[in-house]
Amino acid sequence: MKIFGAVEAGGTKFVCGAGSGPDDLTTLRIPTTSPHETIGAAVEFLRRTAGADLAAVGIGSFGPVELNRASARYGCITSTPKPGWRNTNLTGAVAAALGVPVGFDTDTNAAALAEARWGAARDVSSCLYLTVGTGIGGGAIFDGRLLHGMMHPEMGHIRLPRDPAVDPYPGGCPFHGDCLEGLASGPAIEARWGKRGEELPAEHPAWALEARYLALAVANFVFTLSPGRVIMGGGVMRQAGLFGMIRRELAGILNEYLQVPELLEHMDRYVVGPGLGDRAGVLGALTLAERAWEG
Repeated sequence: MKIFGAVEAGGTKFVCGAGSGPDDLTTLRIPTTSPHETIGAAVEFLRRTAGADLAAVGIGSFGPVELNRASARYGCITSTPKPGWRNTNLTGAVAAALGVPVGFDTDTNAAALAEARWGAARDVSSCLYLTVGTGIGGGAIFDGRLLHGMMHPEMGHIRLPRDPAVDPYPGGCPFHGDCLEGLASGPAIEARWGKRGEELPAEHPAWALEARYLALAVANFVFTLSPGRVIMGGGVMRQAGLFGMIRRELAGILNEYLQVPELLEHMDRYVVGPGLGDRAGVLGALTLAERAWEG
């Protein structure tokens, strides 16, 4: 049986897997340190776990990344603020070490693939996946195809209205200040309130503000992309009650302008958590490996 390797390359950790699907996936979490150390540990795991049966590897990576195969920088992490990782040739390093085809995309695009195949979007033809954690990113899939343009979407860097009288925090994005990621990521919550999100109680005003920003973002994506479902994952989304607050805010922002049942009657089935939990990214990378092997 062919074994596929999977790497969910995150800014905090790499989740590596080997198997053929959700039922037989063996995984290992590796802290994200230097490129040499982290990629080396991922390669060693895949060698040890799959051996000669390894058919291909898929990588879903934090970004921005270069997805244009005609570019000399294809497979590279590009302008990331992650120290030491700018211009890292992630795909090239893994392909050279293992000698197998390597599929490559963003971590959020990979998660969208997995949720469409095995998870919360199995019954719809299109979906949007947003991760809200150390950073914020998004991926979209329509009729089995990932949304790409001149590069991959950078949904975490859309601009949102911020009222300085309500929220004086200027935003933490080193590129854009008060973009979505700069206002609503885990580090933004900690910088604004002086505590990590998991340390704040459910009644803390942080969560009403967080729900407002995330609902504004989802509304933008609903208006522009019209996905059949919105899936929201990442560490911040583990806060109890946050989904309900986002749904209520989203309903108010949309204001019944879009006359579709999903938004008028079934919001609890429209904005949902990942059906695959924290395995969405690594299982999406497995799908990227399958696609690379199939050519």
